[in-house]
Amino acid sequence: MLVNGQWQQDWQPVQSKDGEGRFIRQTSSFRHWITPDGSAGPTGDAGFKAEPGRYHLYVAYICPWASRTLMVRALKGLQEMISVSVVNPVLTDQGWQFAVDDSSQFPGSSADPLHNSRYMHELYTRADPSFTGRATVPVLWDKQTDRMVSNESADIIRMLNTAFVNFTSEGPDLYPQALAAEIDALNDWIYPNFNNGVYQAGFASSQQAYEEAYGNVFNAMDRLEQQLADGRSYLLGEQLTEADIRLFVTLVRFDAAYYGLFKTNRHRVLDMPKLHAYMKRILALPGIAETVRIDHIKAGYYSIKALNPGGIVPVGPDVL
Repeated sequence: MLVNGQWQQDWQPVQSKDGEGRFIRQTSSFRHWITPDGSAGPTGDAGFKAEPGRYHLYVAYICPWASRTLMVRALKGLQEMISVSVVNPVLTDQGWQFAVDDSSQFPGSSADPLHNSRYMHELYTRADPSFTGRATVPVLWDKQTDRMVSNESADIIRMLNTAFVNFTSEGPDLYPQALAAEIDALNDWIYPNFNNGVYQAGFASSQQAYEEAYGNVFNAMDRLEQQLADGRSYLLGEQLTEADIRLFVTLVRFDAAYYGLFKTNRHRVLDMPKLHAYMKRILALPGIAETVRIDHIKAGYYSIKALNPGGIVPVGPDVL
């Protein structure tokens, strides 16, 4: 991680833990917002006006948080307005690496066209020379002012949903005000129990913490299976919302990575007919399949030395 702008130690998967061995995720640090007129958003500074070609998104296909920004970008028709760089999925001792030479050229990865950075952490020290913390993805960057707009995916998907309304009318409103309270309520239990729950199981440092997280994960999956049992297409009925995007990115990685590597192995998504059909329904939406790379997901998760010292990547599954 970075300490006062200097890389201090080899990358480690566990960001922090509490006294009971529970995995604790780092809080995002850059929280500005793109808005239609450049006014300030809920947090951060003003000055980030929605303009085609002005912004660049740094992502990893392995990362569910980054992938949900790619999903919203696709659903809202912003592919030509917001450019993208994809890091190598295989984590190095210095974290995420761009494709700058043969050793970092994983199929589907790319270079940093703005600054020719080798590692993601170089962007963080460019944004803040004294930054302390982990260099995470996604990152939304302003080419015009050469500033980091945001590294919080929950904020990024909301700004992509609304900021570019003057340039495109494509896609559904993923956070309609009429459903905002219900979406927030879903997010409030899906995130800690399922999205982050799989990480709390995989990176637990005590049996107690692991079993607690394991129970939360499968309680959530059972609840979701029941919620979809009435034949609805999406979590809140027939309208796709932000809550579906946030759920999908964990579901689509579950059988390939979390089931085995993270020891969340009571059953697969494939074994839950309603959830599996729901996952495939979202995957079939225009532009979504292009945001999912199983080769990146498997190569990335199974490169985590703390969980898989031998670095052996399982042969299957290779399809969804």
